[in-house]
Amino acid sequence: MDKTLIVTNDFPPRPGGIQAFLHSMALRLDPSQVVVYASTWKRGTSASEAALATAAFDAEQPFPVVRDRTTMLLPTPRVTRRAAALLREHGCRSVWFGAAAPLGLMAPALRRAGAERLVATTHGHEAGWAQLPGARRLLRRIGEGTDTLTYLGEYTRSRIAGALTPEAAARMVQLPPGVDEKTFHPASGGAAIRAELGLSDRPVIVCVSRLVRRKGQDTLIEAMPRVLEAVPDAVLLVVGGGPYRADLEKLAAERGLTDSVRFTGPVPWDQLPAHFGAGDVFAMPCRTRRGGLDVEGLGIVYLEASATGLPVVAGDSGGAPDAVLDGETGWVVRGGCPSEAADRVVSLLRDSSLRARMGERGRHWVESRWRWDLLAEKLRGLL
Repeated sequence: MDKTLIVTNDFPPRPGGIQAFLHSMALRLDPSQVVVYASTWKRGTSASEAALATAAFDAEQPFPVVRDRTTMLLPTPRVTRRAAALLREHGCRSVWFGAAAPLGLMAPALRRAGAERLVATTHGHEAGWAQLPGARRLLRRIGEGTDTLTYLGEYTRSRIAGALTPEAAARMVQLPPGVDEKTFHPASGGAAIRAELGLSDRPVIVCVSRLVRRKGQDTLIEAMPRVLEAVPDAVLLVVGGGPYRADLEKLAAERGLTDSVRFTGPVPWDQLPAHFGAGDVFAMPCRTRRGGLDVEGLGIVYLEASATGLPVVAGDSGGAPDAVLDGETGWVVRGGCPSEAADRVVSLLRDSSLRARMGERGRHWVESRWRWDLLAEKLRGLL
């Protein structure tokens, strides 16, 4: 591939799914052919602590990481000039925008600075942009200015393509996040987590995700009384942190479920595979909110659960169904419908052979379709 400048607001140590996607992809490219231009991360800690953490992280990377002084990288004139200068300084001929909107608006200026290939990756929020007149016009400009827009799945492609020119829509290419099947696997350490939490002898429904309304942890809590009628010793293990945690804990207490709903809080990334493995069933019945502006782009957690050998119960928000083979690796239910979620969870908890069959099918699907090395090879071709 040509030497590539990655321009992104989303990059570790800032946490999040887009950040993990970009970092995982970057690590699978030739490090001598990569330069990253990213924002500075300061949220959630003091400025000095964040600076030390960021510097330590950057020093460990096999490619140079250049940090902008801003905590939110936007296509301002100053940032665009800096990106153009880095392009020329490092002899880059290609650019990969980590999030098409809004950073892809820099594409014409970077092409004038010498970029020959411009690739911009879309996520869930661009599908929301496509519904708003002003943002839709900007998305159209991004499509015209870049060589390729990538998309996560059919849902996001169909929404975004409608905002583009026919020519730009025809150039779209699927590039979803991948799964490290060597990290997420059935022997990831789930038994130790269950023992640590005192859950060794209980059926466990696990949900690993940021705690926000869209993800549907509240739907699972509302479903638990119905689940417990059929499987009295079942427990819901909610893994992750986020602004919705206090509301979820209050809901569980109001429903009398303090022993049947457990919250781990945030978990270090290297412990996530074991927490997936602590479950018998993975469930996240995500739902679309705000008239389609708050929507699931794909739902990589379903694929990580499948790689771990778990059957999944997914919501029908946005591109989440793209991460499930309905009836084979799990089921898709209506987001926000506790009864549907409960019925599918109960069916799985009661039938170990069904769980094993769906889990095995999911593992094979991830290995054949969703491995990082396969997707990184596609990105190299685009660049």
